[in-house]
Formats: sequence, C-alpha cells, structure tokens
Amino acid sequence: MPGATTVGPVTTMLTWQAEDGTGLEGTRLLLGGGGGFRALSRIVRGEFTASYRLVVADDGTVGRLSLTTATAARERHLTMNRTDDGFWLLDTGSGGTREQFGGAVDVDVAYSPVFNALPIRRLGLHREAGEHTLPMVYVSLPELRVELVEQTYRTVGTLGADGTAVVGFSWGDFAADLTVDGDGMVLAYPGVATRLSVPAPPAAASA
Repeated sequence: MPGATTVGPVTTMLTWQAEDGTGLEGTRLLLGGGGGFRALSRIVRGEFTASYRLVVADDGTVGRLSLTTATAARERHLTMNRTDDGFWLLDTGSGGTREQFGGAVDVDVAYSPVFNALPIRRLGLHREAGEHTLPMVYVSLPELRVELVEQTYRTVGTLGADGTAVVGFSWGDFAADLTVDGDGMVLAYPGVATRLSVPAPPAAASA
C-alpha cells in the first residue's frame, strides 16, 4: 500500500491492470525485513496466461525463477537459478544451459511490474538518489526467450510525504517514470499497468 515500508515479514496480495485493458497480474507477495522477497504470480492476457514463482535473496539479487506459459497451441516451462559464482542455470525441461549474461543479477519479465522492483529495491533508488545502467536478463512472454539487455534506472524523486517515490526507467527508445511505494513496488507504470487499490474494510456497526 502507498507509504507502507516493510519492517518485518509481511504477506500481501497485489493486483495490476494493464492500461490497454487486455490483462491482469495478481501476485501473492512475501516481503522480508531486508531486501529479499518471494512472489507467486499469475498473468492473464488475451492470448496467453503465465505463472511464476520468484525468490529474491536478502541482498536483493534473484536466486530462483520458475515460469510456465500457456497458449492455445502449447505450454512452455523455464526455470532459472543463479549460482554463487554468478552464472545462470536455465532449464526448459528438455535440456539446460549455463550462461553468465554479462554479470546480470536482475531479471525482467515481459508485462510484469513486479520485476521493476528488483533493481529499485536492491539499489535503494526510491530512498536515495542514484542512476544505474544495468545488464538485465530479459524473458519474453509467452515464448520464454531469454536474452541479455541493458536498462537504466534513475531516481526522479525519493519518498515524499505521500509515501511514494518516482524512478525513471529507460530501455532503448522507451522511457517511463514509475511511481513506487515505500517498499519499492510499482504503483503506476505509465503505458503499461496500474496497481489496483484494495478497498478499505467496512466499519464495524455500532451497538
């Protein structure tokens, strides 16, 4: 929720709606007291569905990501593990590879605002001004193609009185200013998705 900063393990549900009205992502998020978190998520688009489990270590780097996508034609699977020596082990169920991906420690999955939180939280860009151009392991959906790309994250405004911060994101010719909450999780990603608000519980009736 806007303005909330996690101080201990907290489990919550977050939902984003695609701005073009063609998709949703629902995520069960377990935020730890440090930079780590776990996410269990489902993405529903008009032409496919995808689900993933993400494990982020306390230092903010990705430890494990497993994805499944389904279209009318086929189902695909991908598991990614990052080793202690900085390599990525990729397994599609029909064979594995070992890649370094330029030393990347972050992953970006198409259509998902959850993965933008990885560099923002790891580098504290919502709390302290900074700018970083980073190698990134990009995974396309629904094809699950994996490639090395370069993305830039830049603090536009640190956390303010309203409990939100703004972080600029650019990749090639694309750029957007992301509004994030106190935990670095995306609230608004212009042109891509907006997080839905959780209705407040009804007030208890007086006796």
